[in-house]
Amino acid sequence: MKNLVKLGGYLFIVLLAFSCKEDSKTENKTTTVKEVKTLSAKDILGNPDYLAISYGGYREKSREIQPTVSQLKEDMKLLSAMGVGILRTYNVQMAHASNVLKAITELKQEDADFEMYVMLGAWIDCKNAWTDKAPDHDVESEQNAEEIARAVALAKQYPDIVKIIAVGNEAMVKWAASYYVQPAVILKWVNHLQELKKEGTLAEDLWITSSDNFASWGGGDTAYHVADLNKLISAVDFLSIHTYPMHDTHYNPVFWGTPEAATAKTKLEKIDGAMLRAKSYAVQQYDSVKNYMEGLGIQKPIHIGETGWATTSNGHYGDEGSRATDEYKEGLYYKHMRDWTAELGMACFYFEGFDEQWKDAANSLGSENHFGLFTLQGQAKYALWELVDKGTFNGLTRNGNSISKTFDGNKEELLKTVSVPPTAQEIAAHK
Repeated sequence: MKNLVKLGGYLFIVLLAFSCKEDSKTENKTTTVKEVKTLSAKDILGNPDYLAISYGGYREKSREIQPTVSQLKEDMKLLSAMGVGILRTYNVQMAHASNVLKAITELKQEDADFEMYVMLGAWIDCKNAWTDKAPDHDVESEQNAEEIARAVALAKQYPDIVKIIAVGNEAMVKWAASYYVQPAVILKWVNHLQELKKEGTLAEDLWITSSDNFASWGGGDTAYHVADLNKLISAVDFLSIHTYPMHDTHYNPVFWGTPEAATAKTKLEKIDGAMLRAKSYAVQQYDSVKNYMEGLGIQKPIHIGETGWATTSNGHYGDEGSRATDEYKEGLYYKHMRDWTAELGMACFYFEGFDEQWKDAANSLGSENHFGLFTLQGQAKYALWELVDKGTFNGLTRNGNSISKTFDGNKEELLKTVSVPPTAQEIAAHK
């Protein structure tokens, strides 16, 4: 009997150990599921918990000097801290996009709670683009097939991160005179990727789009209203449209000039009014695309694939031009666009996270270098001052520098750099 009791005790211990082991397996299984669980593009786009941003981590005057994975991880931490959950890259020709995916993967391994997803851009060109030969806009570059293949490979390698593939960046808009293609080219590659989803090569919930100017999506000149565009709108999972009121303060300043009746207002009242008109201009461009799409009898989500406002210009947008660029105006535009897109449940891939100096390397004050919400060295521009005050970036750095405010946070000093837009009469006279 004693031996039976003893044996029963052994059996109890064995069973208890086995039960604990099974519980441990269950816990590990639960943990594993938690670690690999990700959202789809449909879950993320327009979700206020996953702000969207356009991202290039280049620090130098040439893209030949690629940011390191460590530098990219610095940026990912900053973006994540400010609520960004999905970012947009532009091409897979260079190492940048693959290194971004590697950086995100490492951060997820270091912290199971870290989340960041990617809209992966595949660059599309016409034949002879960026060469000394005349671009042939009716024939695509031989490089496009390789670019799409690289994007597919990365989407398969990082299915937990890559949630969207965007075929081309401003690749259909006709002012992209160096490289634009006809909609048929974009349609061809969108259909190809959709077929890869159907056959199981790519994830079924991976979304496919093209990221292009609002006019290219039918919201502008009727020259864009062609059968292949209509087919493309049917083929994509959503429309990713670009709108840039800042550029149109020079090219189409119908909304920009201070009305004569407003000349008696204060400086900030005039500027605030101008930035509200800039927002309305962007809304009109969105509406024009929506109306065109719905006129085709098609219903697809629309998200803002790109919009932004530069803070410096010694050209068209500076004090000798439309007087559009400064940190105060950028801050207002950023808030307007975030508020408007949140209200409509849209994503806004705001352009951009960080200043990049390669875009106009020969002109340090060129506007293309200054669209960031952060400076090159990691100072937070006016749009982000409130987050600095809240301690959002405490303990985080860029290029080894802790995050501080531009102008040392002195708004009076900032406002000394801010110019009132010209009057409508002045704009008309200048033309």
